[in-house]
Amino acid sequence: MPYTGIVKYHVKLSFEVDGLVERADIIGAVFGQTEGLLGPEMNLNELQRASKVGRIEVEIKTTENTTSGTALLPMSTDVDTCALIAAAIESIDKVGPFDCKFKLDAIDDVRASKKEDIVRRAKEIKQKWSTKSVSEGDTMLKDVNESSAGKVSEYGPNKLPCSSGIYDSPWIILVEGRADILNLLRAGYDNALAIEGAKIDESIKDLCAKKDKVVAFLDGDRAGGFILKELKSVVKVDYELRADEGIEVEELTPQRVADILKDVTDNLKNQTTSPKQVSEDDKPLADITSKIYKDLNETLEAIGLDSNNDQLFKVPISELVDKLSTQSGIKYLILDGIITQRLLDGAKQSGIECIIGHRVANLSNTDGVTLKTFTDLGIS
Repeated sequence: MPYTGIVKYHVKLSFEVDGLVERADIIGAVFGQTEGLLGPEMNLNELQRASKVGRIEVEIKTTENTTSGTALLPMSTDVDTCALIAAAIESIDKVGPFDCKFKLDAIDDVRASKKEDIVRRAKEIKQKWSTKSVSEGDTMLKDVNESSAGKVSEYGPNKLPCSSGIYDSPWIILVEGRADILNLLRAGYDNALAIEGAKIDESIKDLCAKKDKVVAFLDGDRAGGFILKELKSVVKVDYELRADEGIEVEELTPQRVADILKDVTDNLKNQTTSPKQVSEDDKPLADITSKIYKDLNETLEAIGLDSNNDQLFKVPISELVDKLSTQSGIKYLILDGIITQRLLDGAKQSGIECIIGHRVANLSNTDGVTLKTFTDLGIS
């Protein structure tokens, strides 16, 4: 009868026989000498008929006058039954006319091995497909963000890649290359300049000398360490930041970029803005926003208010653009995040007058919508 049970355990035994015997003699001894020891329901023949024990695999090797080898029993019983069967087989002392000794080597949980194989395969699948998805997603993001977050321009006689905000911003972020600048633009930072190699260009020194603060934001590899050392020898660096170990700045997600730069931006805000240091025109808006800020900050959510300052909705930022396409009557939009081009375009279509967020990305065509940060309104 073919074995149809689901194997749970492999009972593995070794044996030594003081004489020359065949594989069939070993199997016969296992069945014959265990019969009746544990009751009729525990006989190996009965367990095989009930699909609780599979085909016994025996391997032998012989010398001039001895036989040794291994036996494997696939079983779908509980482990207690496996242990009883193993003990019964260990009690066998004869194979034919010859003395013998059986010894249990292991009871392997087949399911545990399968779990290890499943986990290993799952890791391979995840690595293959997540890498593919991230690669395709990055390409799409680059296509979108290079058109909406701002173009990379050039600085100095050697035409170093930069973002346009380096001229007006009181602080500057020094990165390694053009791809890093693009990634910072996606995260809402338009004040980055690329070093483009370990040799520091003279124009970088001149520009850094005009800035209140200089931030070095370099890759998390060995080369990034060498560049940082060289940079510090010629430029006063106020903040030394690195991407995660083994990761390049261009590979970081926008959220991770913001996390790494958070302490810097917070410190700069505290140095340049004190609470309620806002214009008379912005005070009514600051009062409205300050009442909401405490419950909104660090929630990754957005709130829409009508002309009476009543709350119309509160949704996750990931759902915000879709919400704007169906909601009317919004005057103020306050969000725990970055004001992006996509968000601005959606707000214009909804007739929103003012958007307030943590930062404003490098945007185009902002006419008709007032953009404010919490810092602008004296809120932090």
